[in-house]
Amino acid sequence: MVSSGDARQRDESELIARIAAGSEKAFVMLVGRYQNRFFSVARRMLGDDGEAEDAVQSTFLRIFRHAADYRDEWRTSTWLYRILTNVCIDQWRKRRRLGDVTEPTDVPARHASGSERIDVDRALSKLPPEARVILILCYVEELSYGEIAKARGITINTVKTQLLRAKRFMRKHLSEVDE
Repeated sequence: MVSSGDARQRDESELIARIAAGSEKAFVMLVGRYQNRFFSVARRMLGDDGEAEDAVQSTFLRIFRHAADYRDEWRTSTWLYRILTNVCIDQWRKRRRLGDVTEPTDVPARHASGSERIDVDRALSKLPPEARVILILCYVEELSYGEIAKARGITINTVKTQLLRAKRFMRKHLSEVDE
């Protein structure tokens, strides 16, 4: 019996193969499946809607151009997220080199019960980009440690270590906000 995850993986692998063969229809289907998720990740990584849109467009362009490089040993989504996160980190580093590393001030606060204010996006923006991407892939995109490790090109132990550090930082930052 074939699981729904296996069927989806096979479907997405075939979609990438069709894109590699030049199918615009397959590309449009892939964009439809991933555009909103990619924007969500890029927005959290970069802290700016415009930069997130640019990162998503760059990601889809790279996917279109390099679809023939995809290998079936990867889950399709893992390969796609690797491209997206690399684009976001490159964009963040470029912004840093240019000296434009101001933290977003218009990020909306998240409100909990009563008067507690939890500003998760602001705390995320203060994390180093690699820790930020691991946290987002784990808790927002719900990828497994193994998938994150493959997407980032690191070991599972490194994922666990960076995730632990990121969670400690977030707890510390969020507790400071409450004070």
